[in-house]
Amino acid sequence: MGKLFGTDGVRGVANKEPMTADIAMRLGRAIAYLCRAHTGRHRIVVGKDTRLSGYMLENAMVAGICSMGVDAFVIGPLPTPGVAFITQSMRADAGVMISASHNLFQDNGIKFFHRDGYKLPDEDEEQMEELIFSDRLSELQPTADKVGKAFRIDDAKGRYIVFAKETFPKDLSLEGLNIVLDCANGAGYRVAPTVFSELGAEIKAVGVEPDGKNINEGCGSQHADRMAALTKETGADLGIALDGDGDRVIFADEEGRIVDGDAVMAFCGKEMIRSGNLPHNTVVATVMSNIGLEIALKEVGGTLVRTAVGDRYVVEEMRRSGFLLGGEQSGHLVFREYSTTGDGIITALQVLAMVKRKGLKISDLARQMRRLPQVLLNVKVERKTPLEDLPTVLKDVDRVESELGDGGRVLVRYSGTEPLLRVMIEGPDPDRTQRYAEEIAETARKELC
Repeated sequence: MGKLFGTDGVRGVANKEPMTADIAMRLGRAIAYLCRAHTGRHRIVVGKDTRLSGYMLENAMVAGICSMGVDAFVIGPLPTPGVAFITQSMRADAGVMISASHNLFQDNGIKFFHRDGYKLPDEDEEQMEELIFSDRLSELQPTADKVGKAFRIDDAKGRYIVFAKETFPKDLSLEGLNIVLDCANGAGYRVAPTVFSELGAEIKAVGVEPDGKNINEGCGSQHADRMAALTKETGADLGIALDGDGDRVIFADEEGRIVDGDAVMAFCGKEMIRSGNLPHNTVVATVMSNIGLEIALKEVGGTLVRTAVGDRYVVEEMRRSGFLLGGEQSGHLVFREYSTTGDGIITALQVLAMVKRKGLKISDLARQMRRLPQVLLNVKVERKTPLEDLPTVLKDVDRVESELGDGGRVLVRYSGTEPLLRVMIEGPDPDRTQRYAEEIAETARKELC
């Protein structure tokens, strides 16, 4: 068994390593052991999405936690940000979310939250791996009355609904708005419709009939075209699509045009800069965000800081530098004034607040960013030679960057999970952008294939 943790917890095909009941139990024991470093009785919150394998992994996780003398608070299906909130709100020692996010049902994953509601630090994950691989935990298990108990928390959904609604301005309501809401047959299938309807919106909810196997299947933020088509067909004001664990959101305007995370960061960032509510006038995004976002922010004196791909890197930079708005093109957006992690429902509420306060359509807001044409080519490679050791590729990159100037961008990186070199170019001219990408890709093939 190799390294367990990736960039966002542990993930894999359910019932195959590392996503087995045995590993889940051992992870439960490891996180419980870390919690026991503090004195007193300890508690860990355990949530999940709607996958069939969630029952198996939830029970194994709870068994592992209790076997180390820590109590487990089981809250059932709830969005990932809801688990982070409940963990923080209940003063629990840690939180666990069992979900593979936007993947299909056959996969599952386990994410961990610190007591402050933020993702578990790298050093804690490394310590958990050391405990699991060394099997030291088998020597540390308590007995008799020192083992933990399991409790089911029945009102977790209600607590999270109240919390989410509190992030919407009290002087506004959603009355008069017709919204198509796609919950991806996932963790938000109950709480999301309740939040928006209780604030006054007329909701047409789809993706709210989970059967354990249909999560993200042709629906949700990964298949937002379904929601977009329904928005236009029904004459709704806008559409909202969550992913399976509710931490991502993609919108559609009244004409059925997709509005992604970059566009949301552009119009929310510009509005927060104009109102003086964005620290350092800075938004944080990953290297994959379109250069159009950067240009849009510059128009109002704003700055874009880029990180590696992955929401945890975005949040780490936000915390380190005191920034309040960040996210990914995929719709994983963090309004850190309200949430410690990406939250599709809270993001949607902030967007809807702008729509209502300004009396605009979401299409009006989306026009605040002009997306530059983007070309992404994947080169299959036999080896991942460090880019600094590929002078001919770097020479091509330097040439293209020089020709594009401030009007474009070049990104060349290896995939973290596949034997691929990704060549991404953005520029104002689609034909030139395509040609540039093909030139760099061809040079890379000669070097690496």
